[in-house]
Amino acid sequence: MFGNRVLKGVFLVGLGATSYGMLATFVKMAYDENYTTAEVTTSQFIIGIIGILIINLFQKTKKGNEVIKASKRNIFHLMLAGTSLGMTSVFYYLAVKYIPVSIGIVLLMQTVWMGVLLEMILEKRIPSTQKIISVGIVLVGTILATNLINNDVQLDWHGIMWGMLAAASFTTTMFTANSVATGISSAQRSLYMLLGGAVIVFSFSIATQVTPFNFDIFLKWGIVLALFGTIIPPMLMNAGFPLTGIGLGSIVSALELPVSVMMAFVLLNESVNATQWFGIFLIIMAIVIMNVNFKNRNKQSAVSN
Repeated sequence: MFGNRVLKGVFLVGLGATSYGMLATFVKMAYDENYTTAEVTTSQFIIGIIGILIINLFQKTKKGNEVIKASKRNIFHLMLAGTSLGMTSVFYYLAVKYIPVSIGIVLLMQTVWMGVLLEMILEKRIPSTQKIISVGIVLVGTILATNLINNDVQLDWHGIMWGMLAAASFTTTMFTANSVATGISSAQRSLYMLLGGAVIVFSFSIATQVTPFNFDIFLKWGIVLALFGTIIPPMLMNAGFPLTGIGLGSIVSALELPVSVMMAFVLLNESVNATQWFGIFLIIMAIVIMNVNFKNRNKQSAVSN
């Protein structure tokens, strides 16, 4: 069914999505040790930038003049795009401070319908029936996955607000990441986007850190957060998406949702009932429906018949 090239892409994207899925649980565990959001994000970005910088230097040494250098225009656009990456980290980490990780990741997945809405605004075109159906399924899945139908459940509105803001900024990140300076290496693109994100993260840290900065975070959680949040996932996904294509890659990247919930269930003892699991299943199905090209499949079936 798939060639070795596509299977390799599926493996890379799946591994990257799995890494992202683990991230929020580690953040929550850092919070349990009384580290602040400023300390968590700052340590992640500083170590992440150092890691990506080393990868860039390694590529430059290995390939020499073959590496296409980013122009000043490329750098500016990538750093500007990276500000949304920084906002996503800040907003998402603030969200899981107030609500369970299993709820936070569901809110982050609202990028599915936000992406459709943004596409409609930018292209000034009504979305296809396929996308509208997918959005409807996502909304139903979200109601179930967040357990809103249970009257006994009360979610902190701060967490919901930060979660929705994280989804909005992540939607912007996905659109800009796939369209800005695509001609240069993924390592360079990741580096300059991280530098742009760092501007937001450091500004947030300066504005909110009222206690002395606890530098223990760098060794305790910073390395783990940088690896699973800013080094491994973007490198693997940037390498995997060209092999899978956007449609299949988006479906595989949905692994982030069940992995995040499972991590929270196992390591944080968060309760996830059958209704919530069904809601999560619906969101994943919506992502599949949105990215499967049914027209091409129908044409292929007609030809084979």
